[in-house]
Amino acid sequence: MGKKISLSLVVIIVSGCVLISAGLIVGSFFLLQSQKNYTPPIVEATEPPSVDAQMDLIQQEVSGIRGLELSAELNRAMMSSAELQDVVMNEFFIDYTPEMAQEDADVLSALGLLEPDFELLQFYIDLYSEQIAGYYDSTTKEMYVIGDAGFTGLERMTYAHEFTHVLQDQNYDLENGLKLNEDFCETDSEYCAAVTALVEGDAVLTEQYWFLMNSTNQDKTDVSEFQATYQSPIFDSAPAYMRQDFLFPYQQGFSFVQSLYGEDKWESVDAAYANPPVSTEQILHPEKYPNEKPMNVDLPDLTAVLGDDWTEIDKGVIGEWYTSLVLSSGIDSKFQLDSFTAAEAAAGWGGDAYVYYADNSDTFVLAWQSVWDSTQDAEEFFASSKEYGMLRWGTPAVDTENEVTWQDVISMTLYDDQVLWIITNDSMAYANTLAAFPNFE
Repeated sequence: MGKKISLSLVVIIVSGCVLISAGLIVGSFFLLQSQKNYTPPIVEATEPPSVDAQMDLIQQEVSGIRGLELSAELNRAMMSSAELQDVVMNEFFIDYTPEMAQEDADVLSALGLLEPDFELLQFYIDLYSEQIAGYYDSTTKEMYVIGDAGFTGLERMTYAHEFTHVLQDQNYDLENGLKLNEDFCETDSEYCAAVTALVEGDAVLTEQYWFLMNSTNQDKTDVSEFQATYQSPIFDSAPAYMRQDFLFPYQQGFSFVQSLYGEDKWESVDAAYANPPVSTEQILHPEKYPNEKPMNVDLPDLTAVLGDDWTEIDKGVIGEWYTSLVLSSGIDSKFQLDSFTAAEAAAGWGGDAYVYYADNSDTFVLAWQSVWDSTQDAEEFFASSKEYGMLRWGTPAVDTENEVTWQDVISMTLYDDQVLWIITNDSMAYANTLAAFPNFE
């Protein structure tokens, strides 16, 4: 999935963050979605008159809730939706070229998550312009809340969320201490997805405590009116996997942080920054944090078997979360397994690696090798893979206990506690790739 799976720009988009050359931006990008069905309690509070005074008070309240102090100056401002659109087009995606977006779309297409001709870059621009409620830039130390109607209840709640990111950065150093930076996330996508979920889950929990304890009656009215009138046509039209993935750091991250909070309140959450989660598996299964680490999977160099005309386009780790999305959230509902079956199939994930090659024409090959916690877990994933494959590609040419193959270009093979997927559109490339994995022949 190109930068999507390797968690460079795309996994970052799905994580609720944007990594740009200038640094990390952590935002309430899809916070609007998570607030649509939130029913606020009725609590009396006094609202200061000016926007600056309100911001100052919210900062004090959030610091009190979170137990973290502001230690350096913060540059903060309101931003209009028109100004946001300009930032999205000219800053967020300045280094994400149409060629890079097409490479990502090609990999996502091979995995059945996007149509091959999907205009990924333009869709991200449209989606960000629609969905961003606020963001914090950890390089410039600037925080913005988006609001055309003033500093109303939704903007105040967003401010509480974004200011939590400021406190996280000043106390734990998002880019260097937590390594949420472009270079590190390029090489360890699972880690960055997990840490982003920690960061966003923390901010969601803090924001909700702020709303419970400090929101005004007018805040509650504003949020209720937003719930009744909010529309998101771009988000609603997004591919199935994308809608799920965009909310991952907010929903699954929130559940993970809730589990930490249940142990020893904020002290447990703070401790996680010293020993952060390292995989989406740990986010999905808090009981596996912090001890169960992913296993490394070393793939063979396919250049030697494919030939000089082939180029490695992308490689990385898919992880448990994306494994479940591949099975459940394909572009065509006909080959979507139900979410429970997909989650159960992915739950024994132990580690994986994938690589995507293309030649000078339209020929490609994707190899994905996964290792599982047990042979039984591998067998369960293989069984679900086979079901998925038959729904997507029809009746296989080869169907045995450990192998299923379609027209000598696609196969899924079980070996001990490992499963290998090969997806290509060229029979010679398929044969050469399979030969590089002798245990699966």
